[in-house]
Amino acid sequence: MPVFLPTDGVMLLLILMLGFYIRLVFRRPSLLARWRRVFARPSASAAAVMLSAFLVIAAVDSVHYRPALPPGPGGETAYAPFTVSLLDTIVKDRLGAAGTERSYSAPFAAREWDKTTILTPEGPVRDFQPLRHAAGGSGVTDPGAVILLSLIAAGTALSGLLAAGAGFVLLSAQDEGVRPSVKIRELFFDKARLAALVTAGLIWVFAVWAAVLWPDRHIFGTDAAGSDVLLEALKSIRTAVVIGTLATLATLPFAVTLGIAAGYFRGRTDDVIQYIYTTLSSIPGVLLIAASVLMVTVFMDQHPDWWPTGLERADARLFLLALIIGLTGWATLARLLRAETMKIASLEYVTAARAMGVSHARIMFRHVLPNVLHIILIVTVLDFSGIVLYEAVLSYVGVGVDPTMSSFGTMINAARSEMSRTPMIWWNLLASFLFMLTLVLSANLFAAAVRDAFDPRAADLEN
Repeated sequence: MPVFLPTDGVMLLLILMLGFYIRLVFRRPSLLARWRRVFARPSASAAAVMLSAFLVIAAVDSVHYRPALPPGPGGETAYAPFTVSLLDTIVKDRLGAAGTERSYSAPFAAREWDKTTILTPEGPVRDFQPLRHAAGGSGVTDPGAVILLSLIAAGTALSGLLAAGAGFVLLSAQDEGVRPSVKIRELFFDKARLAALVTAGLIWVFAVWAAVLWPDRHIFGTDAAGSDVLLEALKSIRTAVVIGTLATLATLPFAVTLGIAAGYFRGRTDDVIQYIYTTLSSIPGVLLIAASVLMVTVFMDQHPDWWPTGLERADARLFLLALIIGLTGWATLARLLRAETMKIASLEYVTAARAMGVSHARIMFRHVLPNVLHIILIVTVLDFSGIVLYEAVLSYVGVGVDPTMSSFGTMINAARSEMSRTPMIWWNLLASFLFMLTLVLSANLFAAAVRDAFDPRAADLEN
């Protein structure tokens, strides 16, 4: 039975907006020229490929449903009381990986991390017990065989990638009537395209390697509940993408409307709007969000029947948390838009439009808004990575997403006590750190290229 969560709508809206904007870019040569400047930078093209991979993972994890149970005596179809995603089905059912263990297990281990006592015919025995889901696919138990299987999987993926690349070069050279060596030379001299291809190749090699090895080993180990850490990290990507997207979308209506109105009308309107966002900025953001989240949590506890499953309840809290972050974080963009609107409102063509009797709403929509879109785009892309980090901080202090939902913040929060153990549990923190670093670094590199391409002052300095 399909289940449509509120954040699934956010992912669908994000994909539709990207598709609409891409179509708009190809229909406007000026926009297309700016985006070509963005992708001409090797770091930006590589970051775009990485962000696209993260978006695909988040989209697959946003398809939710309740599995069907075996028919009852009356032949009626019943559904499970829990909700799963398409990513869970692919990894656990199709791939046969990420099975749940009793508790901790180290990366690539075949036995549990802690000793347990079991009853044998000879009496109680305390030892490191074998994992239930290690060597589940091919029966590989020897560490040397695991390493060999890893090398074979990576080599196979790399060979297939090179063969596909060679075939593409030969076909394109044949279509253009040039030698294959010319196409290869063009590829290697085009640093941006080469960076994108290398990044895509590394993602492909990792995907094939994980698909081959994951059914036999927990690549990043398991956590205290026995859950696979790699699967938790992959599911945390969706949380980061959803909260970054929804918080940004919630920010835009207030920031754009109030920022442009303050700069255009000035006077008392400007004073009132400045007073609002100055007061809002004076309140510590973490305390304001924490108070809002606590009120939301109390409300949800008072109405538990509104959400049939735990995942739906956790998803509703994620949705409301993203809205709270967006509604409390619009002051910075509003200040920038106010300053830019003041400058635009004093230009001659705006004065002429006023003299001709054009309405204020039409002037702001047709003359002011198009000239501040570059600021909105730049700040939006730059704020995405900041919001992802903000969620990690909030979840770390206990006022972020629901503890049952996968996120980088909850993984880091769990690792806080694990790092103080003896022996130390380090892989939960490592996995969350690597995935969050990759996502945030890719977003920052892409945002830097967008800023340089769309900021008129940066373009003037280059010229």
